[in-house]
Amino acid sequence: MISHLLNAPIGEDDIAVGVGTVGSSEAIMLAGLAFKRKWQNERKAEGKPHDKPNIVTGANVQVCWEKFAKYFEVELKEVKLREGFYVMDPVKAVEMVDENTICVAAILGSILTGEFEDIKLLNHLLTEKNRETGWSTPIHVDAASGGFVAPFLYPDLEWDFRLPLVKSINVSGHKYGLVYAGVGWIVWRNKEDLPEELIFHINYLGSDQPTFTLNFSKGSSQIIAQYYQFIRLGFEGYRSIMENCMENAKALKEGIQATGRFEMVSGDVGVPLVAFSLRDSSRYTVFDVSQSLRRFGWIVPAYTMPANAEHVAVLRVVIREDFSGSLAERLVSDIRKVVADLDGRWSRTAIVAEVKAEEKPGGVVAYRKSVRETTQPQEIDGDRRGRVDRKKTSGVC
Repeated sequence: MISHLLNAPIGEDDIAVGVGTVGSSEAIMLAGLAFKRKWQNERKAEGKPHDKPNIVTGANVQVCWEKFAKYFEVELKEVKLREGFYVMDPVKAVEMVDENTICVAAILGSILTGEFEDIKLLNHLLTEKNRETGWSTPIHVDAASGGFVAPFLYPDLEWDFRLPLVKSINVSGHKYGLVYAGVGWIVWRNKEDLPEELIFHINYLGSDQPTFTLNFSKGSSQIIAQYYQFIRLGFEGYRSIMENCMENAKALKEGIQATGRFEMVSGDVGVPLVAFSLRDSSRYTVFDVSQSLRRFGWIVPAYTMPANAEHVAVLRVVIREDFSGSLAERLVSDIRKVVADLDGRWSRTAIVAEVKAEEKPGGVVAYRKSVRETTQPQEIDGDRRGRVDRKKTSGVC
């Protein structure tokens, strides 16, 4: 069902294979291992060095990619971001590819802004580079957030196995797959993309069972729940839910923009997510807004962007199937209250007296006193502000 949803090729020689995992984190570990082993095997067969593999991805990558690189000794080459463009630039990514690149990892649904990266353009540029160099650098799509969104909202968007260089895709069942936390999926285009030597075969449970996981003992409840949701909702049911999520995200976006205090950071094509920043952060920051919203029961994360856009700080709201239109209205109302409260706590009128000395003819010194009104900031929690502003958030779930 999942491979069909991701448009895996169907034919006598095309048999997609996949694994149920503990979230997309394990799925990404398995995908990376498959790419690394296949690259090493090819390099060995050609008699070339195979000890310095690397992966090219954007600086907006989820922290599990950093874990994979560190745990399995693979260099992570990150395309830096820039203000106003918070996803991986395909042109710069392809420029960083070399003969040691085991794959380019693209993200369908950035954790920072929810935006989809241009995987079709990446496929085109990488195909040209492979043709010029004789390499066969593939693409992995990290569709943890967008894999269960794009097929229903953007069916004509080419990002999946319709693109020849896409060899594997991971997706989280516990995000927009509508299953409770703990299940992820990884699908390979065909059997040749998953080296057989990584698969273990066991028969002590009564029959031959191939296994390729980092975990073994785990419950089957999430897999049953995923199957139930597919059968219960079907394609039309999932599409209806995703359309409703997107409508609520649009309503929230419009309500926040109407306050006049924020500007949108998230794009128009992506998962139902609203990311926004303050137009003016001179008096208080998004971290103050986030902290103040907790008084109304909202947990809205605030974080800074990765390199080279660390100076941009944003708030993010992820719209799920249980986030209704009325909740969106309530959140906008509470944001207005928080902004009004912060304005009142940070702006107070003070009387400032200034005394200036003036020298008169004959050596006489005269003093002139002037009085003026000024607006001074009333610190809310200076230590917390400074501490949070400098902190990089890289492990957003």
